[in-house]
This record gives sequence, structure tokens and C-alpha cells, in this order.
Amino acid sequence: MCGIVGYIGCKDAFPILIKGLRRLEYRGYDSAGVALVDTDGKLNVYKAKGKVDDLVSYCEDKDKTGNIGIAHTRWATHGEPSVTNAHPHYSQSKNLAIIHNGIIENYADLKVKLIAKGRTFQSDTDTEVLVQLIEYIQERKELDLLTAVQLALHEVIGAYSIALIDRRTPDQIIAARKQSPLVVGIGEDEFFLGSDASPIAEYTDKVVYLEDGSIAVLKKGEDLKVVNVLNRRLNPEIQTVDIKLGQLEKGGYPHFMLKEIFEQPDCITNCMRGRINESTDNVVLSAVIDYKKQLLDANRFIIVACGTSWHAALIGKQMIENFCRIPVEVEYASEFRYRNPVISSKDVVIAISQSGETADTLAAVKLAKENGAFIYGICNAIGSSIPRMTNTGSYIHVGPEIGVASTKAFTGQVTVLTMLALALAKEKNTISTSEYLRIVKELHEIPDKMSKVLLQNNRIADLSRIFTYARNFLYLGRGYSYPVALEGALKLKEISYIHAEGYPAAEMKHGPIALIDSDMPVVVIATHNAMYEKVLSNIQEVKARKGKVIAIVTEGDDTISRIADEVIELPPMIECLEPLIATIPLQLLAYHIAVCKGKDVDQPRNLAKSVTVE
Repeated sequence: MCGIVGYIGCKDAFPILIKGLRRLEYRGYDSAGVALVDTDGKLNVYKAKGKVDDLVSYCEDKDKTGNIGIAHTRWATHGEPSVTNAHPHYSQSKNLAIIHNGIIENYADLKVKLIAKGRTFQSDTDTEVLVQLIEYIQERKELDLLTAVQLALHEVIGAYSIALIDRRTPDQIIAARKQSPLVVGIGEDEFFLGSDASPIAEYTDKVVYLEDGSIAVLKKGEDLKVVNVLNRRLNPEIQTVDIKLGQLEKGGYPHFMLKEIFEQPDCITNCMRGRINESTDNVVLSAVIDYKKQLLDANRFIIVACGTSWHAALIGKQMIENFCRIPVEVEYASEFRYRNPVISSKDVVIAISQSGETADTLAAVKLAKENGAFIYGICNAIGSSIPRMTNTGSYIHVGPEIGVASTKAFTGQVTVLTMLALALAKEKNTISTSEYLRIVKELHEIPDKMSKVLLQNNRIADLSRIFTYARNFLYLGRGYSYPVALEGALKLKEISYIHAEGYPAAEMKHGPIALIDSDMPVVVIATHNAMYEKVLSNIQEVKARKGKVIAIVTEGDDTISRIADEVIELPPMIECLEPLIATIPLQLLAYHIAVCKGKDVDQPRNLAKSVTVE
């Protein structure tokens, strides 16, 4: 949630901060704001409800000078979206300004105490409580800003990443994190700050990913200083980040989502590069090589995830159980972390998260580690929290995903899960050589088949116009296609605001069939696999009740093509790999329906890319 940007150096801060906010706007877009210390030592805070463009317009006639500043784009938690509740927040004296991502759980108690001490509040946010607390401690004990921040954070319960400036010390930014990401960029006599590396990569490739409990002092003319709340000096690793700026731009596409859908053939190629040896038809994952014993000796796998990642996990469950004969449970991380689950040292917990910062998944990982489980992470964001917390894992390597509705991350996650299942099955000798080689060969061909499906984009755009009237959709699939149905329904809900549900096709008769009439479009994944005849029966049941059927079929299908109202064809492939292809027309369908309805595809209402709070 929320995007944090900071700059201190010799350049004008405002343009750098605004560009950074645009890079991070996928994290929240309810409101935006910036704080700058000008050459006269005045602390100027400018805020606007809405998107970054609204902030830029508001600032046109304002004093935007200064070489130090912090900025924020908000996804509201405490307090409705408004100018008053937008960040940055002043302290009572207006000497301090703060930006914050996270939730201060005990803010209400702290607020009551501070009001009793004479503090007055302008907003409904938990964030303002923190800056008022810092200033109160600073003034009462006559402390420097760093020490005041350390003492204040001792009293805070919750998750946070913060950045703070003091107009009286205009040569430093104080930043801190706990359970919420924060990255420091190190340039020539300048520092950058971001919720992730995307606003930093344009200026420097040297970054520090702050660990939980870290407080960073970004001071002009000095080296980066990192301490903890007890003022013990830390020695963070300076890493090199490799983000191609073209990945952060739309590249001629009208939306990031469409660009990212069309990137999937290249993304999956990158995901498999170095992991599938084309000459020997061999899947090589370093995690499986280095930790073979822990993975092979596991009594069971538990996959924890949220949202789209949870749908990928359902596919991974089927493949691991089918190929490796290891029992797999798939858990919503948000439920797992609070359910007092039975976990032992013989369990392997696989945590899946695009951002690597999902709050519930991080908490699930922590719980599993405390109970002795071996942790395997599957993430996209290099240097994020989950890779740092896990014993091992695999990056999906699909590049930055800016569109809030996840697309390429899903297919990347499924690809990694497929490679993991194959690599483990080979080590366990639970898959025949012929079947193994057949699937590996087919994996090689997936990017080309994706490209073939994408050629149907214009046709899918045309048929999408037919269904913009719908208020409800039903998505049906069986076996490997059931999670694809769930994912297709989620995409439609996220960006078009049409209610949609995914169901196992056979379960339609156990309730949802009551909803079907001439106004209910039903999307059915009906490729040629082991359950083709049964899915065909489900389609006939829908048509008997005058439902409109959009069928995803295998090329050359002439049976369902005669029954369905609309048909989208897929190249033939092995059943276990169908999700990688079948999801693409559903992504395009959701995208084009949302565009036809005039919705903001990349920034749908009430959503943010990375859910870093509960």
C-alpha cells in the first residue's frame, strides 16, 4: 500500500519526487503530497486528493524550491481519502513532516495521551499520531531527531515504513521500517528513498534494502548510517539493482496491463532461462540442488499465498501431488497465520508473493519458521522481505509489474511451480523419463503458443463489447482449469467492477445454476483433456437455461463450437500446462470489457498493487 519517495542532494528535489511518485502510483492513488525544505529553511507541505497529476496541478503556482524532500502517494487505511488525511503530515509546530506506509495499531491510545499533553490534531490518520509523538519526545527531552524517532518507535505497535524531515536540520532525512519495505539509493553526494527500487533505478544502481527494525540516516555529505532502535550500528549490504527503465514505461501501449499481458512470452522465456537446459532437456533449480534433502524428506508441502498468488498455488498443488506424490495443502496466508496451524520441522512451507512484501504472507512465513518448517519463497521483487526471510526459493524474473491486476506474475509463478514439481519428481523418481521429457519439451514451446493466442487480441476486444452490459459472470473449469476460472473471475472483478465467480464446473449444479438466465454470461474452459465430455455436459446445462457461453476450446474443436455463443481457440498442449495459455484470453477479456466500460484499468478503485498492511 502507499508509496514513499525521498531525495537529498544538490539537485532540485521536486521533479525527482514527482517522477518517483509516478513510478509508485500503483501502490496507492487516493491522494498524494510532498514536503520540501526551501533555501530559507521553510518547510512547505503540499497535498491533493486524487492522483499524482492532481498534486502537480495544485503545485503549479507554489514554491517548489529545495534540495531535500519527501513525497507520498496514499492508499487509505485510517481516515477517508481527503486533503487533510493525505501525507505528509506536519507536527504541531510545523518543524517536522512525516510520510508513512503501514498501520500504527495503538494509535488511538497514543492519541488520547498526546491530547492530554496538549497536542492538537488536524487529521484522522494514525500517521499524524506518530509525528506528534516524535515531536513531543523531542521537545520534552531536548533530543536530536534520530534519538526522538528511536524512543517513539519503542512505543509504537504495528507495521511501518516512515520518512521524516526537520526544517531545523535540512541536511538529513530519517527513515525507518518494520514489516513494510523501504529502499535507500546511494548516488554521488546524494541519497534516494523509495518503497521499492523503481523510483531510484534511473539515478543509481546502488541500493540498500533496509531490514526490519532498521533506522537509516541519510545525511548530505556523509556515508549512509543505519542503526536499530537501540542505536546499535548496523552494516547493511549495498546491492546492485538492474531495472531496465523501459520496463517502467508503457512503451506505446494504452495501459500497463495490456503491455504486461503482451510481455508474457518474453517473461516466461526469462523465467526459464538458465533453468531448463534445451540441449539436455533438464530442469535445474539451484534451490532443489542445494536443499534437496530438506525438500525430498518433507512429509507435506504447505503453500501460503493471497489473491492471484493463491490461484497459482492451487495449480502448483496439483502438479506437485501429481508428479512428486507429496501431499500439498494450499492456505490463504491471512487465515493460516491466525488459525494456530499444526506445523513441524518435517513440513516445507512455500510462500508465494509477487511483491515479496505481502503482510499476511510475511506473517505466515514468520509463524512457520518459528515452528521449525523449511521455507521456500517464490517472488518477483529481488531484495524484498520474503526472499530475505526464507531458507531458499526461486525468483520468477518477469520484471516489474505496474498494473494493479496481476497478469505476467501469475504465469511466472505457475512456470516456477511447474519447474519445481518437475525437478523434485525427477529426484524422487516419481515421474517416468518419457513423461518428464514430454513436459519439458512442451514448456519450451509455451512462449510461442502464448504469442499465438495473443494474435486473437482484436477479436477478443470485439466480442468483449457484447458483454459490457452484464452485471454478473460465472467462470467454470475442472482440474487444472478450475484455478484458471478463479483467476479469470478475479481479473474481471478487479478492473471492470462486474461481479464474477469462479467455480469447479461440476459444482455449478450445487447452487450457481439457479443464477443462470439469458443475462448471465458463462465463461467455460473446455479444452480437450480428460474431462472434456463432462465439461461439455456442463455447457449443455447452461445453454438449456438460455445462458450465454464463452468457451475456451482447443483448436479444431467442432463440437463445443456449435453450441457456444462465442469461442476462443487455444493451441493443443499437455493438460498440466494449459493454465499458462488458458489464462491469457481471460486476461484480455477482462481488460477489454473494463476499457469498454471506461474504467481505470491500471489503477482500479479501492485496490493497490502490494498489500503491505492487514
